[in-house]
Amino acid sequence: MIGRLKGVLVAKQPPWLVVDVGGVGYELEAPMSTFFDLPELGREVSLCTHYAVKEDTVALYGFLREAERSLFRTLQKVSGVGAKIALSVLSGVSVDEFARLVQGGDITALTRIPGIGKKTAERMVVELRDRVDGLAGGMPVAIGGMPGAVDPVTEAGVALQALGYKPAEVTRLVRDAAAPGDRAEDIIRKALKAALR
Repeated sequence: MIGRLKGVLVAKQPPWLVVDVGGVGYELEAPMSTFFDLPELGREVSLCTHYAVKEDTVALYGFLREAERSLFRTLQKVSGVGAKIALSVLSGVSVDEFARLVQGGDITALTRIPGIGKKTAERMVVELRDRVDGLAGGMPVAIGGMPGAVDPVTEAGVALQALGYKPAEVTRLVRDAAAPGDRAEDIIRKALKAALR
C-alpha cells in the first residue's frame, strides 16, 4: 500500500497531477482543496495518499492534509458514496465546513455539492454525524502557490466539469467568478463558493 509520496511535482491538470519520485511518475487524482495549495511545477511536494484497488481499476489519490484523506476515506463508508463524490465534497467545502454542515443537518447545502442528492445527503448526516468531530484541522503537508495558467478560464471550466458540474452550469459559474488577472485556482474557488450559495 502507498501511504505517502514525496517527490517533484511535474504536471498538474485538475483533477490529475503527476509526482516524480526517483524517476517514477506517479499519477494521482486530487481534490481542488489540494490543488489550491500545490507548489509550482518543478518544486518538491509531499502528499498523503489513498491507494484503491477495484475489480477493473487501480487508482491513487493525493491529499496535502491528513484531515482531507481521513474525510475521503470516511465518506466512502456511506452507502452510495464512492471516490468521485468524496472528491467532489473535498473540492466543494473544507473539512471543517463539511463537519459543520453534517452536524447541523444542513441537507440543502450538502445537495449543492455535485453528485449529492437529497437521500445521499440525509445518509451522510445520519451516518457521519458522530464521526466528523475528529476530522477537522490538520496542517498542510506542503504549502506553495500555483503559477498562472495560459488560459485560466478554460482550465477552471475543465476542472469544474471534471468535478461533475454540467457544461451550462460551468459556463455560468466561470463567467460570474472570473475577474481580470485571476488564476484558474481563484476562479475555481470563487465558482465553488457561489455554487454552494
